[in-house]
Amino acid sequence: MVNVQSIRQDFPILQTEVYGHPLVYLDNGATTQKPRQVVEAMVNQYYHTNANVHRGVHHLSVVATDMLEQSRETVRKFIHAASVDEIVFTRGTTEAINLVASSFCQQEMQAGDEVIVSAMEHHSNIVPWQLQAERKGIIVKVIPITDEGILLVDEYEKLFTPKTKIVSVAHVSNVLGTINPVADIIRIAHDHGVPVLIDGAQSVPHMPVDVQALDADFYCFSGHKVYGPTGIGVLYGKREWLDRLPPYQGGGEMIGTVSFEHTTFNQLPYKFEAGTPNYVGATGLAAALEYVSNIGMQAIAAYEAELTQYALRQMIQIPGMKIFGPLVNPQSSIVNCQLSQQDGSEVQCSRGSVISFLVGNIHHLDMGTLLDRLGIAVRTGHHCAEPLMHRLGIEGTLRASFALYNTLEEVDALVAGIKRVASMF
Repeated sequence: MVNVQSIRQDFPILQTEVYGHPLVYLDNGATTQKPRQVVEAMVNQYYHTNANVHRGVHHLSVVATDMLEQSRETVRKFIHAASVDEIVFTRGTTEAINLVASSFCQQEMQAGDEVIVSAMEHHSNIVPWQLQAERKGIIVKVIPITDEGILLVDEYEKLFTPKTKIVSVAHVSNVLGTINPVADIIRIAHDHGVPVLIDGAQSVPHMPVDVQALDADFYCFSGHKVYGPTGIGVLYGKREWLDRLPPYQGGGEMIGTVSFEHTTFNQLPYKFEAGTPNYVGATGLAAALEYVSNIGMQAIAAYEAELTQYALRQMIQIPGMKIFGPLVNPQSSIVNCQLSQQDGSEVQCSRGSVISFLVGNIHHLDMGTLLDRLGIAVRTGHHCAEPLMHRLGIEGTLRASFALYNTLEEVDALVAGIKRVASMF
């Protein structure tokens, strides 16, 4: 059970006023706010135990190193990895995907080999592969989607050829809220002997994730989207793959020995952590994961489902409202509710806690700007998913994305704000 009023006390920024209105922060898909526990853990380290990690023999360095490795264990436990050796700290999801794209293509791919992505991917899971296509001549193939934003799994299976070397897809769409059937995606790829990278940026903050149960070869997420600090993220990789792939960057920490004739590399996971790591960020990330773990990821998922259901029921009644993404997704039960549309018909909905929408002919930037004047923070634009916008035939959308500290009253404020702005056009 989520005690939202108690939780909100942990987030001082939620007491902010914007243009004389209470802040209604619904841009959690871009970044979440940070609880006191995260900020205090980082401040405490800077004030009392700050020193560069590893290699140091003095007390502060030993303590800081131990804290970093404890943070790695917290991450391992949170996503149910088999070993801390499989947890690589990165700057975020983007760097994690670039790491895999670069190292995997260097080791495992040649001109004409193929990577499969989906039509709903974030730019961070498109551009790294395009860069490799330019550098090495690999081919990027795309899983198509329905008009409702659901992956066409049958078409996905048809994309495999003997030249398919890796699949890279999002667990949850940052635009549509679609919860992709990643277990099936992974199983199908493995049937073809192909590894899979899962972008978990929009899943890890909202639902339990077990990388071993999924059998993911690589899985990544960002700290700042799960109530942690910016500049820290995680790449999980199966040991056999991390052992097999070459380092992504060179420098301190990732080395074993160095001479001008030859360099050897460090053991896992340090082989992929060149330079001084963001050890204070790792402390903040661990504090964030402990914070949500204490609440319970199942409880968070259920509460956010309630918010999303409530919001969809209200929003679908607004004249001219167009909601993007699946209202029916049999692959997931994160949200499962009956909605009455404007024409009186009933539909099922099932999605993550993201709602992208347009109202009539009102430009999304105009709507977003005017909602901001009412203290309501939503995201506008293409959401770093321009190919998806092209597929949907639109320029951009507004996006409301919920978190564990949002309330039904804030949903009411959003709906009232949309109606008020719409009445002005």
